[in-house]
Amino acid sequence: MTTDPPRPPRHPAAPAPDPRGGYSLPEKPKDDVTEPLTGPLRPGPADTARRLDHDRTDPDEGRAGPDLGTAGPHHDQRPGEESMTALVSTPPRGIPIEATGHPADEESAGMRIPMPAQTGPEADRLRYVGAATRRIARGVDLDEILLGLCRSAVPAFADAILVYLREPLPVGDERPSGPLRLRLRRSDGGLEGPSETDDDAPVGATPLLPALLPTLEPSYGGTGDSIGVLLDGPLAEVLRGVRPVFADSVRAADALAELLGRPDDQIGLPTGRRALLAPLRGRRRVIGAAVLLRRAGRAPFESDDLLVAAQLATHTALGVDKAVLYGREAYIADALQREMLPDSLPQPTGVQLASRYLPAAESARVGGDWYDAIPLPGSRVALVVGDVMGHSMTSAAIMGQLRTTVQTLAGLDLAPQEVLYHLDEQAQRLGQDRMATCVYAVYDPIAHRLVVANAGHPPPVLLHADGLAEVLRVPPGAPIGVGGVPFEAVELPAPAGATLLLYTDGLVESRSRDVWGGIELLRERLHDAASVVSPPPLEPLCDEVLEILGPGDRDDDIALLAARFDGIAPSDVAYWFLEPQAQTPGRARRLVRQALRRWDLEDQLEAAELLVSEIVTNAVRYAERPITLRLLRTDVLRCEVGDDAPLLPRMRHAAPEEEGGRGLYLVNRMAQRWGATRLGAGKVVWFELPL
Repeated sequence: MTTDPPRPPRHPAAPAPDPRGGYSLPEKPKDDVTEPLTGPLRPGPADTARRLDHDRTDPDEGRAGPDLGTAGPHHDQRPGEESMTALVSTPPRGIPIEATGHPADEESAGMRIPMPAQTGPEADRLRYVGAATRRIARGVDLDEILLGLCRSAVPAFADAILVYLREPLPVGDERPSGPLRLRLRRSDGGLEGPSETDDDAPVGATPLLPALLPTLEPSYGGTGDSIGVLLDGPLAEVLRGVRPVFADSVRAADALAELLGRPDDQIGLPTGRRALLAPLRGRRRVIGAAVLLRRAGRAPFESDDLLVAAQLATHTALGVDKAVLYGREAYIADALQREMLPDSLPQPTGVQLASRYLPAAESARVGGDWYDAIPLPGSRVALVVGDVMGHSMTSAAIMGQLRTTVQTLAGLDLAPQEVLYHLDEQAQRLGQDRMATCVYAVYDPIAHRLVVANAGHPPPVLLHADGLAEVLRVPPGAPIGVGGVPFEAVELPAPAGATLLLYTDGLVESRSRDVWGGIELLRERLHDAASVVSPPPLEPLCDEVLEILGPGDRDDDIALLAARFDGIAPSDVAYWFLEPQAQTPGRARRLVRQALRRWDLEDQLEAAELLVSEIVTNAVRYAERPITLRLLRTDVLRCEVGDDAPLLPRMRHAAPEEEGGRGLYLVNRMAQRWGATRLGAGKVVWFELPL
């Protein structure tokens, strides 16, 4: 039977630097645990060098070229010289245990493996490197990684730090073109001197960075103009070498001056071992540099500090590479999601629309939920909400295909159940396991009716003008992709002032409640919102609905579409059937003239009569059944002419000797908008005039 080794303590706070040199350790509690780096604390130098050198192998190592950093970290190593990374096995002196300046980060570092207590400056330095690299590795985006480096280095390792990154940063295996330029991306420490009430400020704590960079703004993340790196200059030579260097040689001092933008005036710049320049090398190339500084009242850097700086620089560079790749993936995901969903909702006559989309999480920005509003002939509008299984790139791609199919089917003016039937066929053609749910509703503002068909989707909720929230009784149907299952449609009244909500199951279903429990909660929330003001404004209502989600309820992405039914009053509609005869255009002009005078729209008489005459004349030429003529008075004057000829008219430029072919040209020039839509049996040509 074995017993656990004693647990060394964890430090509650970062130690303060010792002005006499090195670092002092805080008092160690007896019941805490420290976490060394993985693996043995004291491996043999040969084994460590072999392992770490193998890990750093790169396809571009040792390859010279204009791109800085293509040469590996060992390209200039003399025979018999020990690998720099191998020296980590014998950590140098003076770095305190886990001295990152932020002990709270170590509380969330995860499960720790009990190890025998290690004492002495070498173990302290090794544990510091482990804590600092964990702090850097926890960052996801670029700002978090650079912040982790700054907080790990200041004040435990240095008094100030400047981090420069390549501009622009290369992505993945992308080879940058053009000269190398560096820009200051973050700074920390030395921006301000110690406050008057700070009794623990170290001796000699005076501002560093303002003296070095007079143009630097006194805040984190100060940026300035980019610095061009001369291909044959001292800075390029240091960056190619990859290893950190002190400013104790003429070449290194010149490189530091070039990086700080003062190649011709080095007065006031730190020299010797109070300034350390560490190149940042990613997977393929040098992507930046870090400058570490110490004040005069503090011991200068030691030779072993180069190893610490190398570890910090390596982990930071790899983290920056990771952040750039993650940013590119996030950009692609966001762009894909934006293209899949409508940029903006249409503004059809007689209905107001509002929508919301929420991804499942920041790490899953794309999903299979979608919504759409599609104008249909006769001032109707199709309202669609669907949900493809999963929330990934694949789900988003399938969603885009199904949404395009729905738009195409809606343009044919098919019945809702027919739309779902053909959508189901398309899902089966896309492949196996292409499962989705969808609800398709068509609202007619003139008849004040709603036709709904459902394919395995949560039922819509209708909020009446009096505040009553009703779950519509719609046949559930089978999900899209099952195949061979018929769909049913129901026709329901859609009174003016009512609000229809279509949503995906991510809004009502979570780990803490089932779908029907969430629907009941949604109905209660709508009733409460209507009790304050009825009918509630659409945009605030959508925000109110989303508040039913608790902190742990975001298991799936959410699509929400709200439609407020305003309708069109019967007094604002004029409708006629006309026989396809030669005298029909003249009769159409008289009917339009009477309707506009009744509506006090005499200023539109001339334009409306001319355009109606042209469209009716074209319909009479091809129609075999009665022609329909309808006028709608809303915020515009809309005229619709329908016939049974399926061929859509097209505008063309008639030759001077031709008698016809100018009708649609006049419509295009005089109307505010116009269009033609194919129906199940025929077509509708319409135009709108402003009021």
